[in-house]
Amino acid sequence: MSSNLIKIITLSLALSPAVWAIDLNAQLPSRLSEVKAGNKAVELQGHQVQLQQQAPDFQVVDEKFKTIKLSDFKGKTVLISVVPSVDTGICSLQTKRFNQEVSKVSDDVVMMTISTDLPFAQKRYCAQEKVDQLLVLSDAVWRDFGSNYGLLIKDMGILARAVLIIDNKGNLAYQQLVPALAQEPDYAHSMAALAQITGKKS
Repeated sequence: MSSNLIKIITLSLALSPAVWAIDLNAQLPSRLSEVKAGNKAVELQGHQVQLQQQAPDFQVVDEKFKTIKLSDFKGKTVLISVVPSVDTGICSLQTKRFNQEVSKVSDDVVMMTISTDLPFAQKRYCAQEKVDQLLVLSDAVWRDFGSNYGLLIKDMGILARAVLIIDNKGNLAYQQLVPALAQEPDYAHSMAALAQITGKKS
């Protein structure tokens, strides 16, 4: 991708966030959740997925705007660490923690972080913080992941903090929706669930 095209994409996203939000999210179902930003419960948009249901496919992009889909990892167990923005304190701690956990799991497990940060910001963050084991992917282009899993925060354009595990049959086997945006997930619980789902020690 040429540098001029990258500049155009960046500028268009920066100048029209409200238009993008309206176009992408106007028709999504929404619900008042137990997730809080400060003392206020947030409204989540998108389609909720129940445990043991088939996990819907989604498409996000990597640092080069290459499309990555859940279906690319068919037959593997996928742990998804969901954060509002990698560039904030709690999200950074969460991302670095799961980056460390990658070395403890087998090759048939894929671990990724998804946020609505632009790929440029994610690339800079990963280089700065040495996040080099975890897939760090952006839902900024289509909001496809947030919409398909009911994790998009209305009027904020970011994702609720969560940890999801999709088993090797493609079912949603675990979901931890963190009750406050300023709170870290329960890492031990997530990794114990992963070990149980895969039948292997983490």
